[in-house]
Amino acid sequence: MNIYKKLFQNTFIYGVATVIPRMLSVILVPLYTGVLASTSFGDYSIIFSYFVIFNVILAYGMETAFFRFYNKEREKSQVVQTSTWSIIASTIAFVMLAYLFMPSIQDFTRISAQNLELIIWILALDALAIIPFAWLRANTKPVKFTIIKTLNVAVNLGLNVFFLLFLKDLAESSAFFNSIYIPGFEVSYIFISLLIASAITLLLLTPFYKRIQFQFDWGLWKSMMKYALPVLVAGLAFSVNEVVDRLFLERMLPENIAKEQIGIYSACYKLGMFMTLFATAFRLGIEPFFFSHASSKNPKTAYAMITKYFVIIGTLILLFVIVFVDVFKVILIQDESYWEAMKIVPIILLANLFLGIYHNLSVWYKVTDKTRFGAYISSIGAVFTIGINLWLIPVIGYVGSAIATLTAYGSMMLISFFLGQKHYPIPYKYGKMLIYLCVSVLFSLISFYYFRANYTVGITLILIFCAGIVYNEKKEMFRLLTSK
Repeated sequence: MNIYKKLFQNTFIYGVATVIPRMLSVILVPLYTGVLASTSFGDYSIIFSYFVIFNVILAYGMETAFFRFYNKEREKSQVVQTSTWSIIASTIAFVMLAYLFMPSIQDFTRISAQNLELIIWILALDALAIIPFAWLRANTKPVKFTIIKTLNVAVNLGLNVFFLLFLKDLAESSAFFNSIYIPGFEVSYIFISLLIASAITLLLLTPFYKRIQFQFDWGLWKSMMKYALPVLVAGLAFSVNEVVDRLFLERMLPENIAKEQIGIYSACYKLGMFMTLFATAFRLGIEPFFFSHASSKNPKTAYAMITKYFVIIGTLILLFVIVFVDVFKVILIQDESYWEAMKIVPIILLANLFLGIYHNLSVWYKVTDKTRFGAYISSIGAVFTIGINLWLIPVIGYVGSAIATLTAYGSMMLISFFLGQKHYPIPYKYGKMLIYLCVSVLFSLISFYYFRANYTVGITLILIFCAGIVYNEKKEMFRLLTSK
């Protein structure tokens, strides 16, 4: 099969598997904003911010290292065994330390003991699923990967609906349901749902663990850790860029409005998830491709073409979501009190597009084993995030946080491009990519600020943009589609 067809086929399948779980966070927005007050939604968003940071810590770059060494080493079983036991040991250590220092963690994070305990076990279960899922991807088993991910979402969604919509009414007529219903426990029920879904997911992955033997290669582990630790630093910097704004808002805004503002900001931020879903699905499809084709005849040409089509699809998504943003707003955020933060949506969408482009550009330091550059670049982005949040939150509140996100991801994209062209030159069609990006941003600004909810103008802009893409790319697209 043509490698590009195979790539996009795998991207689609992995995309379904990834989009569905991440789509859950979008699907649940109407439920959360309908049931939870903005202060409670803000509380949930703050807790989830810590959750994201510790997810990265518990993975410590081992997933990326697994892909690199699984494709690089002859003894693939050693890579599987060593990475698996590494994650098991670190997860056990995390749980023990978390319980040992629980009071201190609670004081620092301001998270209740009941929610903190739930988070500890969710993080542990998710960590133990990292290598099994990576193994499925590395062995091109996207169907099984998709089924397990989809079931995780179904369980999580079903339990959320049960706990938040039906449990209260059932408790009034049943002694059993009354025994498990606790008033004001809504945020904890969200994490209980997540815990049960994670437990079931790990249970479905037990066939992988049944094949694991106690084999641990210290030399291999050291090499993997040398590769993984810069990825950890980069991941931490990414998590800072993604969620630290909520933590700054909590500490820097007046206490009486902080959680309400965080709730409003986080709800509208979710509308930027459409870009994140696409970018994540694309990354899951291309990451194994990048490594497996690094030693092929002409990988750079393939990398350049893939990145160009990512930009084309991403810029189209940007324009489409902006044109129909008020439709999505009504569907996803039905409580009008949350709409105050709609002004951040174009900023967040563009920021997430920049992040997706950065992930594509980052191939140069991954395939050359220079992952330290990923840490450097992400750390620079984190500096922008922290600095601009500190500067702008006291002035313009959560809009400053959105600007910080855009600046961070934009700077990372540009730095990675210029460093990549120096260390591993790839013949990107950057002229075309820049034109598509500029035209999409221009049309988006026209639609959002001058013709908001005018769908005649908006759809016309989308059609003009699509026509331009087809005119410029029709020969290449036809060749790709018809090649074997």
